[in-house]
Amino acid sequence: MEDNTGEVTRLLHEIKQGNRLAEDQLIAIVYKNLKKIATGQLRHERPDHSLQPTALVHEAYLRLTKMQDVDWEGHSHFFRISATVMRRVLVDHARARQAWKRGDGAVQVTLDSAVAGGGESTIDVLAIDEALTRLAAFDERQATILELHFFSGETFEEIALQLRVSTRTVKRDWTMARAWLHEQLAPIR
Repeated sequence: MEDNTGEVTRLLHEIKQGNRLAEDQLIAIVYKNLKKIATGQLRHERPDHSLQPTALVHEAYLRLTKMQDVDWEGHSHFFRISATVMRRVLVDHARARQAWKRGDGAVQVTLDSAVAGGGESTIDVLAIDEALTRLAAFDERQATILELHFFSGETFEEIALQLRVSTRTVKRDWTMARAWLHEQLAPIR
């Protein structure tokens, strides 16, 4: 992620105070990073997914700008929330598609062997979302690390900086979260 921490934080505070011009400035600064997150999240979707990274960024950004009650803590907080919002967009899209098909099969995503536990495996995106929500209920940091690394493609070092913990802590939490997710999703495979 590019280092524009101070500028992003300043713009977030200006937007919260009603400065609409700051929204245009913010998107110009964060767009490249948001697209990286979107590309990372879509990498795990089915190949014929109708959302493209640009559309995912735009939908997520629209939702982010409507979040008036968020007390932005700064640059890292913005990107963590952005990754979560993008996941919510994908989940909403999957639910709509599933409803449209009226249960004619679950929406599938492909997980790499790091999470799936060897070989390629397909897993329902709604099941992943539910599992991440359960994980966040008892260990929010592990859920955040899993989401940022797996779905957003951030390195352990980037995550450590964002969460203000050591890289070693991030790697340990990643290992535990990955094992927990594998166990949670194993029965549905």
